[in-house]
Amino acid sequence: MRKVRIGFLLPHYSQKSRSFMPDVVRALRESGALVDVIHPVDRVAELSKVRIEHDLYVLRHTSGLSLSLAGALHELGAAILNPYPVSAALRDKIIASRILQAAGIRTPATYVASHPDQLVPLLDLGPLVIKPYQGAGGHYVRIIRSPAELAEVNCGREPVFAQRYHANDGRDRKIYAIGGRLFGVKKVFPRRTEEEKLGEPFTLTPELRELALGCGRAFGIDLYGVDIIESEGAPYVVDMCSIPGFKGVPDALRLLVQYFFAAAERAAQGKPPQTVALTIAASHAHV
Repeated sequence: MRKVRIGFLLPHYSQKSRSFMPDVVRALRESGALVDVIHPVDRVAELSKVRIEHDLYVLRHTSGLSLSLAGALHELGAAILNPYPVSAALRDKIIASRILQAAGIRTPATYVASHPDQLVPLLDLGPLVIKPYQGAGGHYVRIIRSPAELAEVNCGREPVFAQRYHANDGRDRKIYAIGGRLFGVKKVFPRRTEEEKLGEPFTLTPELRELALGCGRAFGIDLYGVDIIESEGAPYVVDMCSIPGFKGVPDALRLLVQYFFAAAERAAQGKPPQTVALTIAASHAHV
């Protein structure tokens, strides 16, 4: 029986990394899969020679050269987790927020401007949260309460992405989805220690479960992470990412290995690697 081949598109890779990826790669190989770690930065790639050489590609980081190569492979017909159009849309908070809103997902009021000072009138209704529109990991997130603080924001030539600030009733809720299974983890923000990154598991309410599943349906994926805050008893989705770190998820390594292996087997049989229908791929094929 032919072994499945999986290619991990990673900008960086080290056995000493605290990421789950080295352990996932090792466990997949031990399970019988042929796994290659593709480092776009390690060599010059002649684009005319880029070909589909794996049953499944895993796009862990949705930025830089990895994302562009995933796009090239997508146009050639490669099976990618998560699919390139979805990964590219989730990378862009402007696109992702609008998709979530169109799907009826409760998010904070969201604004886009060309320059920070255009947001000044919005401060009359309360604080704003400014984020890089293509950022990840919670970096460079600022709560803005005054025009003076807004004047200090420098986005260069990039769009200014802002959300209405809602005071959190407690710790952030992270919900992780792996093949239809949901896991809730409470975490403080910003997270400084490894213990804070692991957080504390919690049982999802039916409302939070449906909210997280709705996010997956909006993008047609079942492997993702959702950031939720609860303010005055109401949950708001403040961010969503394609393949998060899954820190704090019990038995995450085994679950991810099973997920990637099964997805590769489906792809090798010519079936979609996802277990849910892709609702976004067709309409955002060139995001």
